[in-house]
Amino acid sequence: MRYRRFVNVLSVTSECFPLVKTGGLADVTGALPLALQALGVDCRVLLPAYPGVGEQLVASRATTTISDLFGGAATLVEGTTTTGLTVILVAAPHLFERAGGGPYVGPDGHDWPDNHLRFAALSWVAAAIATGRLPVGADGSWRPDVVHLHDWQAALTAAYLNFDHTAGAPPTLLTIHNLAFQGLFPQGLLSSLRLPAAALAVGGIGHWESLSFLKAGGRWCDAVSTVSPTYAREILTTEHGMGFDGVLNERRGGLLGIVNGIDLETWNPATDSHIAARYAVSNVAAGKAANKAALRAEVGLQPDSAAPLFCVISRLTEQKGLDLLLATLPRLLAAGAQLLVLGTGDGKLEDGFRRAATDHPGRVAAVIGYDEDLSHRVQAGADAIIVPSRFEPCGLTQLCGLRYGTLPLVAKVGGLADTVVDSTTRSLRAKTATGFQFTPVDAEHLAVALGRACDLFASPARWQRVIRTAMTTDVGWSTPAAEYLALYERLLSR
Repeated sequence: MRYRRFVNVLSVTSECFPLVKTGGLADVTGALPLALQALGVDCRVLLPAYPGVGEQLVASRATTTISDLFGGAATLVEGTTTTGLTVILVAAPHLFERAGGGPYVGPDGHDWPDNHLRFAALSWVAAAIATGRLPVGADGSWRPDVVHLHDWQAALTAAYLNFDHTAGAPPTLLTIHNLAFQGLFPQGLLSSLRLPAAALAVGGIGHWESLSFLKAGGRWCDAVSTVSPTYAREILTTEHGMGFDGVLNERRGGLLGIVNGIDLETWNPATDSHIAARYAVSNVAAGKAANKAALRAEVGLQPDSAAPLFCVISRLTEQKGLDLLLATLPRLLAAGAQLLVLGTGDGKLEDGFRRAATDHPGRVAAVIGYDEDLSHRVQAGADAIIVPSRFEPCGLTQLCGLRYGTLPLVAKVGGLADTVVDSTTRSLRAKTATGFQFTPVDAEHLAVALGRACDLFASPARWQRVIRTAMTTDVGWSTPAAEYLALYERLLSR
């Protein structure tokens, strides 16, 4: 018998759109709970009260006080966002109200030195809510049936529940959004985390010479998932397991990959207020042309009807493969294409794309920084989006590209492999192609894929067919949310 479909879920995360965002994690934790609500799930998000976050809530109220949360008093503040999300904020000024910097790093660009305490506090609160020690809800009676932990910042919740031994604690799910971030700290800090020495014993959170918050979730959560089926297989290997393949192989029978979605209301070219001309599948050619002209004018690229406009919207890092793009840029320009880069990250890559824009005015443009509004205009105006990542758990920009008819050109890794259908002779004939893939992930194979994209662009009728297939691909949250609900139900039926 299937478990009842109306369940309470506590989603524990370090960032959540629209309140605070540094990357794709916030998009997921902001959109998935809303999709779950549509399926009858009462999903509430537990989040640190960084500066300015509480002020964004439509309605809020302080509900519970904590006299000592890792060095100072704290209050739980409950409210809703403009998107309709129910949020519980951990208002702990001594941990989260910092001048300058961001959620994880200070104004000097380095991690906050007390990140171990800050995210231990988030996890400790999650465990206390899960066991009923901290009351939440209008009358203080709301309890989660499932606790859903996102990445290392929330994963220590599993350790607190493991050593708490409170009867009736709810099952826990850890979702790994990026295995590269493992929450590693010196083992000598264990005593400050309110965990016993046994936490470092064999099978605990010790990871080589460090302790790992993420490993706590891998060891003690009732289930572990990640954000695409291919990435779930990749992280079981030595090549992609980043030192965690042993831990994850112990869970391989229950390691599930569920592809992310995107918010179809936020990312909708038919209603997008950020773009120059709204469009749908029915008028995509005219809509893309208008947005392309406006985008070129905005960033200083030459009008050129014969030139495909490639774009990048990304953190500028080697993990994202942007050094490979710099290496292939001469061949891309020789093919008559243009390139627009929007992003920030590694200084050498930033300088490389700035230099390329200076050396090739009108053909290359580089906007170094983060600009959410501009990212919409880039998706609407570009012809193709390049995502040459060396590894990619899921990726979201390629999903936005599909939605906007901006064909993704991606490395065949992780969620990129799961969400983009390569334009081959067979897929073009079957009208299933949605973009371009390349493997192995190196400059030469990237250059070949870029060349294939330029060749297809030179055939407008075929290019438009691929665009129409891409735009009608389901990239929303309804299917992933149903898969998460089925997973919650399996946990509850045990």
